[in-house]
Amino acid sequence: MCLKWKKERKHSIMCRFLCKFAVSKQEIMTTEELTQEAVSLLQRLIATPSVSRDEGKAADIMQEAMESYGFTPTRVGNNLWIKSEDWSDNRPTLLLNAHIDTVKPVASWTRDPFAPTIEGDTLYGLGSNDCGGGLVSLLQVFRELVNSKKSLPYNLVYLASCEEEVSGVNGIRNVIDKLPEIDVAIVGEPTGMQPAVAEKGLMVIDMTAHGKSGHAARGEGINAIYEALDDMCWIRNYKYQKVSDFLGPTVMNLTVVNSGTQHNVIPDECKMIVDVRTNENYDNEEVFRFIDEHTKSDCKARSYHLRSSKISLDHPLVKRCVAMGKKPFGSPTLSDQALMPWESFKLGPGESSRSHSADEFIRISEIRDAIETYIRLIAD
Repeated sequence: MCLKWKKERKHSIMCRFLCKFAVSKQEIMTTEELTQEAVSLLQRLIATPSVSRDEGKAADIMQEAMESYGFTPTRVGNNLWIKSEDWSDNRPTLLLNAHIDTVKPVASWTRDPFAPTIEGDTLYGLGSNDCGGGLVSLLQVFRELVNSKKSLPYNLVYLASCEEEVSGVNGIRNVIDKLPEIDVAIVGEPTGMQPAVAEKGLMVIDMTAHGKSGHAARGEGINAIYEALDDMCWIRNYKYQKVSDFLGPTVMNLTVVNSGTQHNVIPDECKMIVDVRTNENYDNEEVFRFIDEHTKSDCKARSYHLRSSKISLDHPLVKRCVAMGKKPFGSPTLSDQALMPWESFKLGPGESSRSHSADEFIRISEIRDAIETYIRLIAD
């Protein structure tokens, strides 16, 4: 792609964006108009690289969009949030959240990942599915519900968060204590617009088995690899008893092993990494203590904060989803839900299987359906 063409394409996208967002904040729009504006904003975001920890330009775009709608966003780093104007302390508060950052494009892309390309009903581009579709759909929904002046059962807060893909300290963790008090959140991750009412947590443990070095020819020393074998077998074979209806069992897998320096030296150290995926029946600290008690190796958890989450099937929003024909399920993938201290569930356009993959895409009809579904869920 030549530089001149890139500049012309970028200018064209910018012009279309500015023209579309000249719409008055007070104007009530059709679903088709909201969809068109969502897609235009998503195209601009795709054309702006926003890998985790480098989302500044994408945050600028989101801020410009919010301001063009007549809102005044609060910005903390690259996190932006707005709230509905008709606030009432007598109503619960619903957070609408999605993230602006992406992973790095994999080498197997056959397209330019930063070229937003529409072919029929399909929009290609990095971040289109994860989580651009949810990000732009929820913003249009917030805009429509606020402008409609309907009497809503919830106060609304819209949050575009950063560093989700790396669970970074400057992401949602940096704004939780600055937001209004939240009662429940909808997270716009790609779920095929089915409610993910439970999500597995993650804990990474570094384990080190110790031995004593010696000459391999003489059979001297204590082989740290052999010292680690019992721990490896226990990790492979142990089954946690509490099984979740939606998430299944808590599982742990040995994923990295490093030991030894050369063939004729008995290794005095064996380092291992264990990936632990917890269900909502176990606390990460509890699982760590259990593993530490049942292994000989030194254990150290990298963090405990990526916890499993679950919302009750009796929650009014979940019951409303079911009444609309949606089917609750458990999600194995992490999101900002793991960091939220309030109830939450994932519900967003696109499919999780497309995330982090080459030639990522979302369908425009999925964005349209998401906007309609969110509005029915929240306002009807």
